[in-house]
Amino acid sequence: MAGIFDVPKPRIICSMLSQNINKPVCFVGRVEKVHPSGKTFTVCDGEGKTATVELNDPLDEELSGVVEVIGMVSNKGVIMATTYNLLREDKGVPFDLELYTEALKVIHDFPQHYPFQMALSG
Repeated sequence: MAGIFDVPKPRIICSMLSQNINKPVCFVGRVEKVHPSGKTFTVCDGEGKTATVELNDPLDEELSGVVEVIGMVSNKGVIMATTYNLLREDKGVPFDLELYTEALKVIHDFPQHYPFQMALSG
């Protein structure tokens, strides 16, 4: 069976979580709150909606700012993270989460122009 890194992953926002249950996804959002256990955190998308991310292992670093999460969406709408990547904003140019969200909406509204899904050959 192909791993999560070997399959196409749609980039989504909170409103798309329910359509992607049990599917691999890529989610970009701003870290809002980290649970004291370090095993979960919440992220806010460009529409101001919040998603919960669960980790297999507790965080070993401080988590803040914009983060990209790759994982599977559980049947409760929680993103079960396989990995995450901090998007550094230290170059003086902040990540425009609202613009990113608008771009995702266009991509999802016009899939014929943005054919990111790839057919896997067996």
